[in-house]
Amino acid sequence: MPNALTMFRIVLVPVFVWFMLADDSHQGLLRWLALAAFAVAMYTDQLDGQIARRRNLVTNFGKIADPIADKLLTGAALVLLSVLGELPWWITIVILVREWGITALRFVVIRYGVMPASSGGKLKTVLQTIALVLFLLPLRYVAPVVPVVALVVMLAAVAVTVVTGVDYVMKAARLRAEALKAR
Repeated sequence: MPNALTMFRIVLVPVFVWFMLADDSHQGLLRWLALAAFAVAMYTDQLDGQIARRRNLVTNFGKIADPIADKLLTGAALVLLSVLGELPWWITIVILVREWGITALRFVVIRYGVMPASSGGKLKTVLQTIALVLFLLPLRYVAPVVPVVALVVMLAAVAVTVVTGVDYVMKAARLRAEALKAR
């Protein structure tokens, strides 16, 4: 079940992308559908993790596919918002470099041990998700304060993203050094 939810999340990414591109920043029905696809996908992320842990269904496939699905969804949202001119490109670049870099780093150091998600990493995910939902909300013309709040939350997410990225690099270096010393 958790792996099926992960695959469903991956399938939702092109649906989300299509709705976003078809709406083309008009903030209409298609934008609401894009937001719904994003929200459902994010919910399946939480749900598949809960089910996997509760029923002891953690699999190697899930360990690899789940973070990739997450990066595909958030990455698509960040890139699309930047393409549409609603989010500065530098924010998208900083977040994507950190996300993909830490994912690659985890694969490199996996032979020395597992780097579990930290509480800072979880906070980063929550802040990014809230910011993305606020950016995706098609209320820009009705409630002009929403994009301002979205940007403030996104800037907080960027700060936590950078700090936790540095923390993961330091943890990876320590993990590798300890494993090599133990040999």
